[in-house]
Amino acid sequence: MFLEERQAKILEMLERDGKVLVKELAEIFSVTEDSIRKDLSTLELDGKLKRTYGGAVSIKEKLQMTEANRRRISDVEAKRKIAVAAVKLMQPQDLIFLDISTISIAIAQILEKTETPYKILTNMVDVLVMLARNPKINLFFAGGQINQSRDGFSDVLNMTFLSSFRPDVSFIGSFGVDIKKNSLTSRDTAAGVHKARMIDLSKSSYVIAESRKIGIESTYSFATLDKVDGIITEAKLSDALTTAADKLGVNIITAD
Repeated sequence: MFLEERQAKILEMLERDGKVLVKELAEIFSVTEDSIRKDLSTLELDGKLKRTYGGAVSIKEKLQMTEANRRRISDVEAKRKIAVAAVKLMQPQDLIFLDISTISIAIAQILEKTETPYKILTNMVDVLVMLARNPKINLFFAGGQINQSRDGFSDVLNMTFLSSFRPDVSFIGSFGVDIKKNSLTSRDTAAGVHKARMIDLSKSSYVIAESRKIGIESTYSFATLDKVDGIITEAKLSDALTTAADKLGVNIITAD
């Protein structure tokens, strides 16, 4: 196999798997590990991958991970306030669903050391990691094929598991909340389908969103706003938006 063909095959594997390992590539192509390292160096210089210890990852995956990490460290105080307000709505006897959302991480941070025996259902990895440490939490985790940003699960297997539950309260993240258009939107279609399903399955549901997301739209409309019971946000909304929400039967909860 020519050098160019081998490098093209490496890029195909990266596109399919998101990462490659030097040792495995050397075995697959029957060349030395040093030859593979030179291939990876060349492809990195061409801007086609990012080398890591023992292998490489796709540029696409690196960007997705960077975006996920950026979301985690933005609007920290707003998310904390929303999380506090959300916890006030929880009852120990209820089953609570925490959606894939950075605000769910803030909620989990509050619950991490709680002495209250909450029942929590989630499909978010960070929430699992934090709450699994607390013996007071009765925790249900929905796995499956992890999503591209590596923060949770939103595939068919995951949906099958979640569909067996009937949460008393669900807290749903949304990239866009347009009250005037009665619209909830996300950037990811699979995640949006999950969010809509959990709203349908839950006895009550609340959108958790920073005030900067109010009035914007993203690419995929997963539900109408009047399907949820309320919006929890950190700042007081205008009278016009509050009135529009009232007409939809949606309660605006402003975090203290």
